[in-house]
Amino acid sequence: MTTPKTTRRIFCTHAVSFIAIGSLIEGCGSPTSSSSGSSLPTMPVLNGNSGSGVVTVSVDGSSPLATVGSAALVQASVGSFLVSRTSQESFTVLTATCTHEGCTITKYQSGTYGCPCHGSTFSTTGSVQSGPASRSLRQFSSTFANNVLTISLA
Repeated sequence: MTTPKTTRRIFCTHAVSFIAIGSLIEGCGSPTSSSSGSSLPTMPVLNGNSGSGVVTVSVDGSSPLATVGSAALVQASVGSFLVSRTSQESFTVLTATCTHEGCTITKYQSGTYGCPCHGSTFSTTGSVQSGPASRSLRQFSSTFANNVLTISLA
């Protein structure tokens, strides 16, 4: 039995095909891939209480949200929220669901939230700083009184 002779054209076609397949597989990524979002530290997590269209969170002197510039992931039965303290009396509240593929955003540092899945980063106002996400995070209104942050879901 004779083996057919491989031409330069056939060899190059196969080589290009293997390179293309390899880059597709590499492009799939994984939650542990090194990206700008995954290099940020993980935020502290707080439990919120939900009911009557709101989520409430206690914020006292020992809370991760006690100081201006801090942030935390608030988890409640109705969802997860990114909360950053913008002044002594105000907070910014965003959905913690990344607009790229729905992963929960868990990373934060120096005013930047990071998605651990594919590395999208967002500002504390929810705008995209770097992709692959292309849409901003949804913002929720909130009030703060008597050391209780109330997030309105309406």
